[in-house]
Amino acid sequence: MKISIITVCYNSEKTIEETIKSVLSQTYENYEYLIIDGKSTDNTLEIVKKYEKKFKGKLKYISEKDKGLYDAMNKGIKMATGDIIGIINSDDILANEKVFEKINDAFINNECDAVYSDLVFLDEETMSIPTRNFIAHKYSKRMGWHPPHPTLYLKKEVYEEVGYFNTDYKIAADLDIMLRIIHNNYKFYYIKEYLVKMRSGGVSTNGLKGYLKNLKEANVVLKKNNIKFAYIINIFRIFKTFKQSLSAKLFKNKIIGKIGFFDK
Repeated sequence: MKISIITVCYNSEKTIEETIKSVLSQTYENYEYLIIDGKSTDNTLEIVKKYEKKFKGKLKYISEKDKGLYDAMNKGIKMATGDIIGIINSDDILANEKVFEKINDAFINNECDAVYSDLVFLDEETMSIPTRNFIAHKYSKRMGWHPPHPTLYLKKEVYEEVGYFNTDYKIAADLDIMLRIIHNNYKFYYIKEYLVKMRSGGVSTNGLKGYLKNLKEANVVLKKNNIKFAYIINIFRIFKTFKQSLSAKLFKNKIIGKIGFFDK
């Protein structure tokens, strides 16, 4: 199956090269890489262009003003020509060179609509110290559960059927679209390993602080998607984040042993 992987970026010169290298390292060949740039004013585009030829036609990029992160993601999804669509942030990296192979095999062998995995958050500076250990498990509609979005790969027709990211939301549009997908009874498959290494420090990813910042918008999203007791559910989500942070500290060496690191 053809995989479309999307990276949205804006002034990402400090981190995007590692992201690009992790995609370039994939042994699976049937993919396209779409980079959606928001008219960066730093060296982001120069870095993208440096790697363009190495992708041998698989890399396509645009650079234009957008209406924010989710508008840019929607552009990438609409450009995608693959059977499967995934999103990797411009400051995150794929965990190893076999990620696309594992995604393809999961779709083929399980006849599913969506694939997701575990996610590890690493420190912002060195990307070497685990700060949050997101073990995804199976999902529950009633509790407003959702998979870690950076690990989620969907068949393109899922987006065509449920719609794209709601750009009215500034932080929680990924939560909204995942709840919409889950409520439509698509078949999910869980890969019980880390497929993405995510950099800590963003507004919506910085552990407990991140959840507190997006609490109000998350409540709106939960209610809109008919999740009862939204405030209580959000308290559970915050508690879960605390547990994930504690788990990262307790099992740091074990996590590092599982994920390894790309050479910089």
